[in-house]
Amino acid sequence: MSKEEPWYVYIIECSDKTLYTGISNNVSKRVLKHNSGKGAKYTRNKLPVALKWFKECNNKSEAAKEEYRIKKLTRGNKLELIKEFTV
Repeated sequence: MSKEEPWYVYIIECSDKTLYTGISNNVSKRVLKHNSGKGAKYTRNKLPVALKWFKECNNKSEAAKEEYRIKKLTRGNKLELIKEFTV
């Protein structure tokens, strides 16, 4: 059985300073899609967006669970995640 490809949960900051959380198996491609206006409906009128944080997960299911957890956080908690983030 082969290992699944990693998935990522990510946070982007929109031009209006709001934060959007999503998942993808290719974060850089997904951010480009957001910025082309073909990403999530939420980000389409808030361009450009900038990647602020991401985390690798073992699979899509794990990424979705982490996305759900992060979406429940307050804006302040999300900003703390971003502040502590190092590549």
